[in-house]
Amino acid sequence: MNNIPGVNPGKYQILFQDLGIIDYKEAWDYQEKKLKELVQEREELKKNGNNIAIPQKQVFLFCEHPHVFTLGKSGKENNLLINSDFLKRIDATFYKINRGGDITYHGPGQIVGYPIIDLDSLRLKIKEYIWMLEEAVIRLLSGYNIKAIRIEGATGVWLDSGLSVKARKICAIGVRVSNRVTMHGFAFNVNTDLNYFNYINPCGFTDKEVTSLSKELGTDINLEEIKIKMKFLLADIFDIDWKMVL
Repeated sequence: MNNIPGVNPGKYQILFQDLGIIDYKEAWDYQEKKLKELVQEREELKKNGNNIAIPQKQVFLFCEHPHVFTLGKSGKENNLLINSDFLKRIDATFYKINRGGDITYHGPGQIVGYPIIDLDSLRLKIKEYIWMLEEAVIRLLSGYNIKAIRIEGATGVWLDSGLSVKARKICAIGVRVSNRVTMHGFAFNVNTDLNYFNYINPCGFTDKEVTSLSKELGTDINLEEIKIKMKFLLADIFDIDWKMVL
């Protein structure tokens, strides 16, 4: 996007908040809190006869995490290839969590997005919602002349040279939807230390690889610039404006 869109009063507005670097469990608890607040607000609106009113407690969170591995509810624990002692040696933690998908890694240099939004307000189905998250990353990468793709049966954003090399995942997506409200989200590798993916079978795959924007470009990237681009691409794709930036 060439121009930063201004706030349009006619557009649906959602709060945007950047949590910075935050412990995974703390961010998870915060998501749960925001989800409960949003569901409660929506129920109160319905009780008062405001069935078409748009809930105001929706929020789109960005953050980074210290080194952590998370296993989705459908994942297999043996996809974590190290034991608890080794976890301590590499200064990492491990959580079994309530999103979909298998195992992934979060760490410094990775942009993690957690939308806490009401799908009904945006008139979205879950597959459409996931497609839109993927699309934001795909469009961002195209601005760096990187062609990204979707792979059938493998949620997320992938790179593939078309040669004999393995497909490379650059963004993982794993969501939970409760009462039509979303939580968890995407993890986009920008300056991520990819060595940590050697300790897992990422997303349960053993025949694919993981990459980052900095690896593909051969240089470190300004993370804040990528956040700005992602934020406005998401606003464009979801056809929203950000209510405020914290």
